Amino acid sequence: MNSMSNSYAQAGVDTHAGDLAVELMKAAVSNTHGPQVVGGFGGFAGLFDVSALKQFDRPLLATSTDGVGTKVAIAQAIDKHDTIGQDLVGMVVDDIIVVGATPLFMTDYIACGKVVPDRIADIVAGIARACSDTGTALVGGETAEHPGLLGPDDYDVAGAAVGAVEADALLGAHLVEDGDVVLALESSGLHSNGFSLVRHILSTRGIGYTDTSAELGGVVGEVLLEPTRLYTSPLLRVLGDSALAGAVHSLSHVTGGGIAANLARVLPKGSWVELERSTWSPAPVFRVLSDLAGSTLESSEGTWNLGIGMFAVVKADASDAIASALTVDGIRTWKAGVVSLGQRDLAGFEQGAKGVDGGAVRLVGDFAS
Repeated sequence: MNSMSNSYAQAGVDTHAGDLAVELMKAAVSNTHGPQVVGGFGGFAGLFDVSALKQFDRPLLATSTDGVGTKVAIAQAIDKHDTIGQDLVGMVVDDIIVVGATPLFMTDYIACGKVVPDRIADIVAGIARACSDTGTALVGGETAEHPGLLGPDDYDVAGAAVGAVEADALLGAHLVEDGDVVLALESSGLHSNGFSLVRHILSTRGIGYTDTSAELGGVVGEVLLEPTRLYTSPLLRVLGDSALAGAVHSLSHVTGGGIAANLARVLPKGSWVELERSTWSPAPVFRVLSDLAGSTLESSEGTWNLGIGMFAVVKADASDAIASALTVDGIRTWKAGVVSLGQRDLAGFEQGAKGVDGGAVRLVGDFAS
């Protein structure tokens, strides 16, 4: 080892461990590469051939970036790192499908206190598997060791992705019409939002992540790490079905901000929707956490998805066919409400979120038991 490398090691950075981590993840990352990826693995910049965009009349690029929040603290606590990558892809790539775009490629970034090669490889393998599931090439990434800033077992993950959509196929509030049906697409659980609240509830009740809970149905940490459901591929299949052409008007990814606020973002100003709670029953994980907190499910509608990971606002006469197609494709889907452009008092509705002056949404009734 030369003197400069030795000095870096004394500062707490292990470049050899970083190189080993790269070798361990190489096969998983390369498996996401189709013929559009140029130059293979390990370049300073990922290269992606976009010649296919020449066939577009007016190609629009869509981009998204995100992380998975404090869910990583649970992965660290129980030393299980093979699912957090899917959470990252879900948070990033499923934002791209919202505008109707097909994902092209993604990059990731992992900051850690100490590079543990097997751990980094597990994280990246999870990212790669989910990229393959969504048809996204993982063209690059970075692992950065931050000793002194992060503890040796601490890390955070983030990523960014790019997709493309033909301008006249762009989904959004501009397409939504009076009488459109709002379809709810079932979540797999908490996904990657509201974990600061989850961790606070468990800490307050003295419940550890390695404890076993009969109510939750297993080891607490493992239940909470249920990975985020991926919606991109099933939705792309619906969007590509000629029999359903033009039937999907807008999509909403239910992430931070909760149920009503996220749907309101993809509805036109002046429209409103009442979502019927009776159309679904939140999964046990939501009920148990609410009971532990001594609160109601309704009080967490702005924090957790409560069982809905995505909304699709669609033409009424195609709603049954779309719901059936998505359900057969593995995502239980049901009618949760109807869009109205009629005048009414909007007191009690959620209006506007993330800077969008959109529609108005509220939840009504009681949840199914």
